[in-house]
Amino acid sequence: MKRIGFVYDDIFLKHKLGPEHPESPQRLAAVMRRLAATGLKRDLANIPPLSDRALIERAILAVHSRTHYDSVVKWGEKAEPALAAVGAVLSGVDAVMRDEVPVAFCAVRPPGHHAHNHGANYDGRYQGEGFCFFNNVAIGARYAQSAYKAERVLIVDWDYHHGNGTEWAFYGDGSVFYFSTHALHDYPVTGYPERRGTGAGTGYNLNVPLPDGAGDGAIIAAFESVLIPALRESGFRPDLVMISAGFDSRKQDLLGTFTVSDRGFSELTRIVKGLASIYCKGRLVSVLEGGYYPAGLAQAVTVHLRALGNGASPAVNRTKEGR
Repeated sequence: MKRIGFVYDDIFLKHKLGPEHPESPQRLAAVMRRLAATGLKRDLANIPPLSDRALIERAILAVHSRTHYDSVVKWGEKAEPALAAVGAVLSGVDAVMRDEVPVAFCAVRPPGHHAHNHGANYDGRYQGEGFCFFNNVAIGARYAQSAYKAERVLIVDWDYHHGNGTEWAFYGDGSVFYFSTHALHDYPVTGYPERRGTGAGTGYNLNVPLPDGAGDGAIIAAFESVLIPALRESGFRPDLVMISAGFDSRKQDLLGTFTVSDRGFSELTRIVKGLASIYCKGRLVSVLEGGYYPAGLAQAVTVHLRALGNGASPAVNRTKEGR
């Protein structure tokens, strides 16, 4: 039985930002080669991105302004991969919330967690932030809430860069818990630990900056000693768990200084999968963000997918027991 949903389309290879740009089609091309070479591709349940343009537009407008949306789609065919990335996440949410698969991984580009709305001085030109156009994971969370009555969503983000767009989307919203590990003094220079949310969202925005060179021990400790107790103590019980799966926190990445290993990503996946099993019947949607060393990205995605199909971390079992 194919238990892991895999949402992908070749349209993501058509998104090109320049011959030397690190956010290149080679990222996903390397992933697909690795999945074929390991035989893992045969074990995945292939799910096409949702293509209903009207539904995709409504989902985007639940997070972004009309001005922002129009600034992207005016580029015509060049905007199609960004729209398809949103459609892929919506398909992943559909499959998981309908119990067609317990977990889904959305292998998309462009990434999304830096995307927010243009400011008051917007002059009509699209200015993508951090290679992002639409905030895929934030849109997916809102879609789960509107289409499936998921009252609460947990988003965990282990990308090397802080997801300032996701923080922006939910900073005053107590229905989405956003947890991020990241480098504080690298782009976009946001994600300070004192940023805890406001109003109804107070306490549901949790930033854990890690030091330069942080590896498995530091990032796993953040999940085990900060995220897990925070969920328990806050009483936040998600109906869906989502991952902003950025693998630029991996060792050897071209844009990051962390040294997380593939084994580290496997353990992080097991921790988050365990939380989903405790709180929401295992419902989990993972969305690709960064990762700019193609060979390393391919290896990290492979171990991430394998861990999605395996058991939970013992640390989560201890949490369930209240220890």
